Amino acid sequence: MVSSPHEAMHRIFQQDPGVFVRAARALGVPFADPVSTSPLPTDLTENRPLERRVDTLLRIDTADSGSFVLAVEAQGKRDPDKPASWAYYLAYLYAKYQLPPVLVVVCRDRGTAAWAARHVQIGPPQWPSLTLRPLVLGPDNVPVIDTPDEVARDIPLAVLSAVLHHSDPEGGAILKALAVALKDLKERDENSADIFIELIAQGLGKAPGADLWRHLMAVDLSFFQSPLAEEIRDEGRAEGRAGAILRVLDRRGIDVSDEDRERIASCDDLDMLDRWLDRAITATSASEVFVED
Repeated sequence: MVSSPHEAMHRIFQQDPGVFVRAARALGVPFADPVSTSPLPTDLTENRPLERRVDTLLRIDTADSGSFVLAVEAQGKRDPDKPASWAYYLAYLYAKYQLPPVLVVVCRDRGTAAWAARHVQIGPPQWPSLTLRPLVLGPDNVPVIDTPDEVARDIPLAVLSAVLHHSDPEGGAILKALAVALKDLKERDENSADIFIELIAQGLGKAPGADLWRHLMAVDLSFFQSPLAEEIRDEGRAEGRAGAILRVLDRRGIDVSDEDRERIASCDDLDMLDRWLDRAITATSASEVFVED
């Protein structure tokens, strides 16, 4: 399974562009509700060797304040080259679409969020020609949504909350509330529930909360059918087969070295484990279990 917080931080806006409006309002920025949205090509490359690509790009139309282009960038660390790239994105988008562009930068850690939120003056100090003002969403300004009722009212915003608060004490409560809400959503909209389950797994990456999320998804695997649940099922099957191989060898009195035990226990290839189990029934030594592999 691909595990990428970077992907989840901007893909949530593809799943529900309105999450941007709701998150921005929490910052006191009054964007109007979208009445329609449409994805735009993310490739901002010119006809020369330099490639420029924004993470997510959407056109958002509203009923009372017109349309704008929303560029979403997921930023995992400070990058001194980014302000220049972001300024280019905004200028290019304004020239291409003739619509006001908005740059949203999503950051999982507070230090990166504080860095990205700076207003960057572009031009000589006595007369800056441009001012770069990203709208930054991070753990300090996206609300903690940690009760099932709150999550049920806005699951996409709760997913963003879980990703951005992954290392905060409230992170576990957010994930538990999401598990409850997604189980209810699954009964109404299986596809959306699966997407949110995977976005959370991607967004957590290798954070401590990732193990909790996998545990929550493993509690009722008969209900969840997402790729994450399938992966957990396979892990369970592999663990069971590995245990069976070792039990057979132990019961038959065959010595198994610590190295071979680790090789069996760490294998996640179900076909190979099946072959090893078949050989363990008749093998006279541990080496015969692996002879053809």
